[in-house]
Amino acid sequence: MENFVVSARKYRPATFRSVVGQQHVTTTLQNAIASQHLAQAFLFCGPRGVGKTTCARILAKTINCEFVEEHVRKGRSVAELVAAGRQDIIPDSVLNSPTPDAPTELEACGKCSSCRAFQENASFNVHELDAASNNSVEDIRSLVEQVRYAPQQGRFKVYIIDEVHMLSNAAFNAFLKTLEEPPGYAIFILATTERHKIIPTILSRCQIFDFNRIRVEDIRGHLRYVATQEKIQAEDDALHLLAQKADGGLRDALSMFDQMVTFAGHDLSYKDVVQNLHILDYEYYFRLVDALLSENLSQTLLLLDEVMQNGFDLHNFVVGAAEHLRGLLVCKDPVTVQLLEVSEGIRQKYVQQAQAAPLAFLLSALNLVSQCDREFKQAKNQRLHVELTLMKLAYLNGAVQFARDLSGPAANGEAKKKSSAAAPPTPVATEGSLVATGTAEAPAAYVQAVAPTTRPLPPPTTTAAHAAPPTPAIVSGPADPQPIVPVESGVEELHDTPSIEDETADVPNPTRQFRDTQPHVEVGRPSFEGHEPAPGLPLPPVTRPSGPIQSKVPSLPSLSALKAKVAQQASTTKAAPTLDVEPTAVDGLPPVDAEVLHRVWNELKEERKAQERMSEYMVLNRPVQANERHVIELIVDNPVQVDQFNEFRAELLTELRRRTGYPRLTVQVGVAPQAQTARKLYTSSDKFEYLAEKFPMLHEMKQRLGLDTDF
Repeated sequence: MENFVVSARKYRPATFRSVVGQQHVTTTLQNAIASQHLAQAFLFCGPRGVGKTTCARILAKTINCEFVEEHVRKGRSVAELVAAGRQDIIPDSVLNSPTPDAPTELEACGKCSSCRAFQENASFNVHELDAASNNSVEDIRSLVEQVRYAPQQGRFKVYIIDEVHMLSNAAFNAFLKTLEEPPGYAIFILATTERHKIIPTILSRCQIFDFNRIRVEDIRGHLRYVATQEKIQAEDDALHLLAQKADGGLRDALSMFDQMVTFAGHDLSYKDVVQNLHILDYEYYFRLVDALLSENLSQTLLLLDEVMQNGFDLHNFVVGAAEHLRGLLVCKDPVTVQLLEVSEGIRQKYVQQAQAAPLAFLLSALNLVSQCDREFKQAKNQRLHVELTLMKLAYLNGAVQFARDLSGPAANGEAKKKSSAAAPPTPVATEGSLVATGTAEAPAAYVQAVAPTTRPLPPPTTTAAHAAPPTPAIVSGPADPQPIVPVESGVEELHDTPSIEDETADVPNPTRQFRDTQPHVEVGRPSFEGHEPAPGLPLPPVTRPSGPIQSKVPSLPSLSALKAKVAQQASTTKAAPTLDVEPTAVDGLPPVDAEVLHRVWNELKEERKAQERMSEYMVLNRPVQANERHVIELIVDNPVQVDQFNEFRAELLTELRRRTGYPRLTVQVGVAPQAQTARKLYTSSDKFEYLAEKFPMLHEMKQRLGLDTDF
């Protein structure tokens, strides 16, 4: 039995022409070989499976080819090589070319001894190193030792280091000198998938080539070539789906192709690929959009259940729905249809469905699905979260049309009045809100808003000719209550917003009036005394002025009127009879009983000590005394204790006033003055200056003897 070779190895490109999707790299390398401008170090960057190592091997093979040596470096034409009998080193593509002396592409011949040794993995001029397993300084030192020896055959020694980002920083630093100034026969080709992990000093010494992700069409074409070579019948949709699933990597596409051939045999169909790779088919999303456009909510929910029963992830379903809506939006314009990377048959389905879907529906639906995608991971019930989004989408088309019809008359200021019986079942949607409907197809609170400026308008006052049936009115103020309009269809009637220019001044609500008869004291409850109309008496009628609207701000009295009012109050105060009470010290406040104050203060202090609130205990552990204004002066040691006291000040004052019976007690905190301390002598200079102040002769002694203060 013959050993099986995977397609990624069997059909690995051997020439620059056969490299798929990296023409910008292969053309640059061919021109560098033809012009003999080869750099000393190359860095190939890009995602996995796009041809980095393949191009490195082709470059190493080509620069040591005997045809390149004779034709490029020695300048011998193809005719001269043929005359000299060297057809064995001329590539077949050059021999069969109409202009053999001026080949359009420079390729290795594949016939010379150097090319054959490379193809058999027996070349001594090409060294491959896996940096993932050889990432230490010793490995790089061994590589540097090898570079010292010149090649025995051929012109160049090529060192291909794969996954170079895995080298340690010490290994990178050990490699710098050799990479910057290698021998003339040494060329280094570094390959990596993570360029950002390579230190800048390495990047500055290399020519950097960025490999792109391979386009879907290029991968599909290469898969078609492999299928033809292997005599496999494959549908275009199946190959296109494999190319999409590969995400720009040709090696991944070939691996999946081998897996599909093993599963389906030599007849590969689109259904086989969908079944084996467990991919959400396009048909699911075409059926979903058809159900949404027809407002068939039941079919939409059944489709979601079918997706879950088949084992697909809900998040992948939401992401796929967003991609499908984006594809429909792209297909609305024939110019942008080319942006849709699908097969031709599926592209026609997209174009057909895009013609039936309104543009407003696609934009609003894409917004809702994107919001569902963002909030999916935070949802507790993820299935319900997706179902709510589908419910909104099911009635989105009607909501958009209703909002469009509503915005026209509302913009012109016309009244839009509809009776309850004639109200359409279409839900009203406003942005950021949910509007309930009463129909069976549109459950309540499931429609989200799509018209940013549409809002429900207040119901009008019912006239006598069209009076509604008597219903209990809810009275919320002195004004006459408005009857509630009965709603049968679930949609509130819409009317014009009344103009604010004809409004009269607002009348204050006379339901309750308060009058403060005592000075406000912090005792925990207000000292208000007021009156209120009796429950059985009707409220006085509210009249509105018939003339022009006056300003709500009352006019201020003049200065002379204020002076007259003050004089009148002073005379009234003098004429008032005096009360037979004992005068107090200040402002009518009785003096504070010092014994009661000290007892309560000690109780509060000891309670904090028992509760192990020692910082508060230390602040309160000092003598206190209240003055005639009921102010307690508390002297603390430092500003830190002031901050500590302010933290429990409110609690302390509440308990202090309650227990002592003096509601006007307050505490004023101050910091004790700091006593002047003696000067601290730390250094030798400080000690010398201190002694010199007492004995001035020390300065003269220091100058005469040339002494220093360090002792």
